[in-house]
Amino acid sequence: MKGYIPRIKYLLLTLIFFTYHSTFAQKTGFVQSLSQQNRWVDSVYDELSTKERIAQLFFVRAHTNKGRAYEDSVENLIKEQKVGGLVFFQGGPGRQAALTNRYQRASEVPLLVSMDGEWGVGMRLDSVINYPYQMTLGAIQDNTLIYKMGQMIGRDFKRLGLQMNFAPVMDINNNPSNPVINYRSFGDNRFNVARKGIAYFQGMQNEGILTTAKHFPGHGDTNVDSHADLPILPFTRQRLDSLEMYPFREAINAGLSGVMVAHMNIPALDSARNRPSTLSRPIITGILKDSLKFKGLVVSDAMEMKGVTKFFPNGEADVQAFLAGNDILELSENSERAIKLIKKALRKKLVSEEEFAAKVKKVLAAKYWAGLSTYKAVPTRDVLPFINRAESKALIQQLSDASVTLLKGNNTSLRLNPLVKTAIVNIGIDRMTTFQQELSRWYPNSMLFVVGKTTAVRDLNAMLVNLKKYDQIFISIYDTRSRPQSKLDYNSDIKFLIAQLAAQPRVVTTVFANAYTLAGLPGIERSGALMVCYQNTEELQRSAVKIITGQIKPVGKLPVSVNSFFPTGTGVLLP
Repeated sequence: MKGYIPRIKYLLLTLIFFTYHSTFAQKTGFVQSLSQQNRWVDSVYDELSTKERIAQLFFVRAHTNKGRAYEDSVENLIKEQKVGGLVFFQGGPGRQAALTNRYQRASEVPLLVSMDGEWGVGMRLDSVINYPYQMTLGAIQDNTLIYKMGQMIGRDFKRLGLQMNFAPVMDINNNPSNPVINYRSFGDNRFNVARKGIAYFQGMQNEGILTTAKHFPGHGDTNVDSHADLPILPFTRQRLDSLEMYPFREAINAGLSGVMVAHMNIPALDSARNRPSTLSRPIITGILKDSLKFKGLVVSDAMEMKGVTKFFPNGEADVQAFLAGNDILELSENSERAIKLIKKALRKKLVSEEEFAAKVKKVLAAKYWAGLSTYKAVPTRDVLPFINRAESKALIQQLSDASVTLLKGNNTSLRLNPLVKTAIVNIGIDRMTTFQQELSRWYPNSMLFVVGKTTAVRDLNAMLVNLKKYDQIFISIYDTRSRPQSKLDYNSDIKFLIAQLAAQPRVVTTVFANAYTLAGLPGIERSGALMVCYQNTEELQRSAVKIITGQIKPVGKLPVSVNSFFPTGTGVLLP
């Protein structure tokens, strides 16, 4: 009997061990699943007509903030054209969950529902939390935090009935004047971009969400927005291979499920005049599929953008994108017209039957992998509390704490004397901020000042005279725009005020704006201590106060090169 009890304990421990590992086992990757025979995919494919098979490759636009007539028009399109998927844009989370259920009921084949969620569902939806922008994340040194963010966003997607995220951005932003990528990138270091992009998409994929790294082969070094025109990348094949394509190559090797192709003209990769990469068979099939061995979903950037329609109007862009090797055509100008044109191309045998079948079956396999073969309507109650849960908010604060970067300073210059006369000055925002309010609790002998973007020169000069009476100054600089651009929308008088204040002794400056804005504030480097927080959020304002008051240490490192004072990788680590 004595020998029997330990054996029972052993069996119980073994059972617990295998239960634990099965519970946390990672989901089989989508690309891996493509090598397996799939009866559901084959049976659905066999039931579809040629026109319906083509329609599976088209994803159309959906909103929940455009009224009932618009919603009805999308439902009619689903029923009539039998498209393969949706791309949701602006609206509300509860409304989107309900509308998704309605659209799924209207579709004979389950819809693959997608969204651009680079910083979570808040990128498109109102009333919900936002995770930090990717450039803010680029400063973080612990990539497990970014993996956790991917998991959280994956859970939000599933709660809304979404199966696919058009994220992460894996462009290397090495052009500060980039009008469309910029703060959406992890930075200008290819290794950092690759590592963080992989952590992000693996977090999502392990939650069962299809991901789409963008914008292949790299949209980071351009000063043209492909929404408005066709950018040209004039670089050599060697440069593109070693830099722009590096993060995508690493992501593919790490099991990435999807790649979105950019609208860019790249002569070194395709000599055809004015041909966007989205319409280039040498780039999509020759490089992405054949050379890089990518087997997952190839998704076009929006086919309604000027970068692709400018030189290929009237549906020709859709046909060329199909022939080039895209598996999913996103947001066609006219999907009904495009389906007819592609059907003509198939009759002309411009693409083999085998290649066409592989495209359609890959989309159907994605639906199967995402659980759509047994689709269940998502609950429409308590959607908002779920997305705005305490666990997610705590992670956003963690990410913020880990991103703040001390560009200049030490313990003495950063942690000023709490007993002396102190000025806490907001610049660029016309109200008191969380940073001011939180910091003033630690500095009881302080006065709060506000400098708006339209403050008169006379008032600026008077304030400058007044501030000289203070023993020390905390300056906080804000970008109040919804998207943190490379240059602040400040006039020269306010920039002069910043330079004058930074030159005074015992000054700590904190920038809640795009890191590139530092280059447009000459003299700011003279501050005794200087921190950059990358964007203007409540969480980052709290993080900055925690660092100033010694509650946490700054651990972020600059993900982009600002100027000769502050190159990539700058970050003072305090003892």
